[in-house]
Amino acid sequence: MLSPRDLVDRRFYLPWARIPDGEVLELPGRGSTFVTDTPGPRPDSPTVVLLHALACTGLLTWFPAVEPLSRRYRVITLDQRWHGRGIRSEEFSLVDCADDVAAVAQALGVEQAIVVGYSMGSVVAQRVWRQHPGLVGGLVLGASTDRFQKAPYERLFFTGVAASMGGMRTVARSRAASAAARAAAVALAGEPTDVQDWALRELRSTSPWAAGQALAALGRHHSRPWLGAIDVPTAVIAMMRDRVIPTPRQLALARAVPGATLHQVDSGHAGVVLESEKFVPVLLEAVATVNARRRDVWRTRRRVR
Repeated sequence: MLSPRDLVDRRFYLPWARIPDGEVLELPGRGSTFVTDTPGPRPDSPTVVLLHALACTGLLTWFPAVEPLSRRYRVITLDQRWHGRGIRSEEFSLVDCADDVAAVAQALGVEQAIVVGYSMGSVVAQRVWRQHPGLVGGLVLGASTDRFQKAPYERLFFTGVAASMGGMRTVARSRAASAAARAAAVALAGEPTDVQDWALRELRSTSPWAAGQALAALGRHHSRPWLGAIDVPTAVIAMMRDRVIPTPRQLALARAVPGATLHQVDSGHAGVVLESEKFVPVLLEAVATVNARRRDVWRTRRRVR
């Protein structure tokens, strides 16, 4: 099995991808998280908020895409709670993650955004629409699903994860552990000497127990009852060789969201970064499609009024 260093050395060679600067943003009453805010070509450029995958950070999932997107859009990334330099809390909750996105948007003066999520981030994006519909002008859901516990072996797996994570809640609640995790993440965030070293630091900035808590929360996700109510332009990016979230489930989600467009990538689950030359052009197409449809909806509503 490849070590993290082997994986990074062999696959993270993206010399053209620039890593944007960011800052730790304080969210009143919630905590602080690491955010990047890359301006678009104009002050009124549409805003895109990017939500990352499990056990990653905002930049580790999205750094190949930030610069191409910023040619047309304002681009925001954030570390979701318990990941990287994200919020530390007593519990990990997808509901809280969605509220965090809304809090970041408010702090940055964003009234409406196209919310883009990949894997875990796509589940959070679904919840952002559910909990803060006024914020969401459109959705792009990559490697997404409506639920994870379908087959019997999956129910057994997630039940086991939830049980084992229950015993670790005392660790998560410890102030000392929380402070140590935050200090470790900050210590890892020095100036990168190259993309490989930077990516390895990002990988190590989320602890295994934090990823386990998030995985247990994902096992409880079930959005099928309300997917049909999504009323904003939506694009679904399906990874056509995905073994983590089976491709048929991604295609089923595209059929469940009214009017969703389908955009296919001939890659596996890690293709968001490891085959970014395939993924990024499809992402740009999906975001452009949602943005165009968003403007059409706005014009139609103005005529109706």
